[in-house]
Amino acid sequence: MRQFLRRNVRFSDATSLIRIVSFAVAGSGLLYSYGDAETTVSVSVNTPLRDSVLLQWPTVKDLRPCLSMVTSAQSRYGNIDFFLSRIGKVPPEGVNRDVSGVGDGSKSIATAVAMVAPAVVTITVPTRMDGKPYAYSAGSGTIIDSDGTILTCAHLVMGSHGKKVRHEGKVDVALQNGQTFTGTVIYADLHTDIAIVKINSRTPFPAAKLGSSHKLCPGDWVVAMGCPLSFHNTITAGIVSCVDRKSSEMGLGGMLREYIQIDCATNPGNSGGPLFNLDGEVVGVVIMKLKHATGLNFAVPIDAVSKLMEQLKKNGRVVRPWLGLKMLDLNKMIIGQLKRRDAAFPTINKGVLVFMVSPGSPADLAGFQPGDVVIEFHGKPVGSIAEIVELMEDSIGVPFKVVVKRAKDTLVTLTVIPEEVNPQL
Repeated sequence: MRQFLRRNVRFSDATSLIRIVSFAVAGSGLLYSYGDAETTVSVSVNTPLRDSVLLQWPTVKDLRPCLSMVTSAQSRYGNIDFFLSRIGKVPPEGVNRDVSGVGDGSKSIATAVAMVAPAVVTITVPTRMDGKPYAYSAGSGTIIDSDGTILTCAHLVMGSHGKKVRHEGKVDVALQNGQTFTGTVIYADLHTDIAIVKINSRTPFPAAKLGSSHKLCPGDWVVAMGCPLSFHNTITAGIVSCVDRKSSEMGLGGMLREYIQIDCATNPGNSGGPLFNLDGEVVGVVIMKLKHATGLNFAVPIDAVSKLMEQLKKNGRVVRPWLGLKMLDLNKMIIGQLKRRDAAFPTINKGVLVFMVSPGSPADLAGFQPGDVVIEFHGKPVGSIAEIVELMEDSIGVPFKVVVKRAKDTLVTLTVIPEEVNPQL
């Protein structure tokens, strides 16, 4: 270890030290989704990541914040900083960040739990072999409408390959008061790991109120509730560690997703359960944790879930536009590095760097080139991939005007027409 430190610290003091710490964290264990022993995602330290620790900067092909999966290629600007996530943000205007009410009765955890608990359910999914049940997977869920609509996670109700729903889409649902129902899986989305289950009754069900994950800030108090290890109605509390932990940082492939990172204690069986604030509003759906680590747990933001449900009502399915680009959010540090490496790099304050274009994709047909910096999309200035995704919404076959800056500050306006992502991806 001494030799490792000597060899790397000499590169650039604090920066090298950050890389060493990141290397250690990345190799700390396995990331898995609980509630289903068959669903496992491994996080391993591969050769490119090891090289990124030893070299001054990692190569672009090691970075995976993107709108879609495409073949890797070297960026014209060479190596780019690996550390992309922000660790905080300024609280939105009008949002009260005072948490002194915790414990004095005005905004207590107990009050929040009393508001949400009646809507929290346990979901049991039978797995059959040769027509006979031989195992059960247990997880959690939240009733979000008095008509019996339940929010849970997809990996609990989907088959081991993520393609087929188990037991013909039927699951067992137990309420907090002991009532049991047979639920029907209405929809399961592998990309977000969110599923909708429906139960029916002549009387209305207790329902939890949905909040806004956009209002969350690092350090906010949150509460998780579910059925970990078959211990029903288990409550744990903690804080928000990060509001936008990216899937690429966690070693997860596919389209870019963001998660709420929390330090609430969670275990197998919490999957699909609610994450809620001290106002008793659901702000996320707990889906996974980092194995062999303490306090590294993740939830899908409720804002992303709300958009999914809006699309289900509108289209009967989730529609995702595809451009065929691999892109990178730019900040002042990265812009400075690129400018020092290539004086012709465009002069910008913010933007999104295109470093890969999939051949034959809508972006390729529109004329995008590696090295383009997107500064305007659909008439609005943009500084992140998330903003571009939000502007596209579910638009398929609709032309979008995009303004990009190229070397020597050359401005080019392109027109791109998104296609739909393959639903099976």
